[in-house]
Amino acid sequence: MMEPNRRWACESSAGRLRPEPPDGVRNEFQRDRDRIIHAKAFRRLMHKTQVFISPDGDHFRTRLTHTLEMMQVARTIARSLGLNEDLTEAISLGHDLGHTPFGHTGEEALARVLSEHGRSFRHNEHSLRVVDVLEKNGKGLNLTFEVRDGILNHTGKGKASTREGEIIRIADRIAYVNHDVDDALRAGVILWEDLPKEPIRILGERMSVRIDTLVRDAIKTSRERGEISLSDEVYAALMELRAWLFENVYRNPRSRQSQKAEGVVAALFEYYLEHPEERAKSDADPIVETTDFVAGMTDRYALAAYKRIFLPRSDPAFG
Repeated sequence: MMEPNRRWACESSAGRLRPEPPDGVRNEFQRDRDRIIHAKAFRRLMHKTQVFISPDGDHFRTRLTHTLEMMQVARTIARSLGLNEDLTEAISLGHDLGHTPFGHTGEEALARVLSEHGRSFRHNEHSLRVVDVLEKNGKGLNLTFEVRDGILNHTGKGKASTREGEIIRIADRIAYVNHDVDDALRAGVILWEDLPKEPIRILGERMSVRIDTLVRDAIKTSRERGEISLSDEVYAALMELRAWLFENVYRNPRSRQSQKAEGVVAALFEYYLEHPEERAKSDADPIVETTDFVAGMTDRYALAAYKRIFLPRSDPAFG
């Protein structure tokens, strides 16, 4: 087995869009981490859905707890491979800053309504817009090129330019696939016997075992292949379980709350597009500005706005 290769690590940054003098105490990736943690968009993650909207229970994940769980998976892999943990941590903390309210349902709803206006929406691209433009009243966080690259390419067709960024793509899937199964079981949306048998056989029956299997496989396979990857068998099992989740949990047609959430996002977008005086100012393009405003909402803000605008009397479906 290969030993961790320090030459893989991104030891220093190529810089920022707007050059800054050295901090003197923190390295550039530590500075990025701190800027993200203190960002308003980061704080809003605690009130954004991971899977379940307004769940009855205190132990369901939010977009913030997903971010923290994913970060720990990513740092474990990075440390074992001798990579830059500060860069890994910064990308992890920033990767979902552009996510919509209502999780996957909200993202798909916003993408759908934007397609009617000839536009598109991808949360990784919007996360980059958040850190580049929307934070600090339009000044942005001026993050390093490496962190910005990792945020943009943690999902989608792009490929991260650093090994640390490549880890984030794997760690994100390891984290959300497993804790979303855990939450779906807790919520009673699925039963244990519903889960696909082959991925569970390969990865393990308990969430902690599955995560351990995936992390150890990522470390071992990356060392052997000289690239960040999972073994073929384990990767296939993870992706089969992920596809099953999308079909049976994220896009579950039986979920009335998901259907309501889709309607809320679409209705709020069209309303604020027609009422520019009520949305936050962020761009000269009204569609971009409306997208910024709606995507930045927390679940509770979106529901409160929807009730105020469309439901003078409370809808019991949303309390």
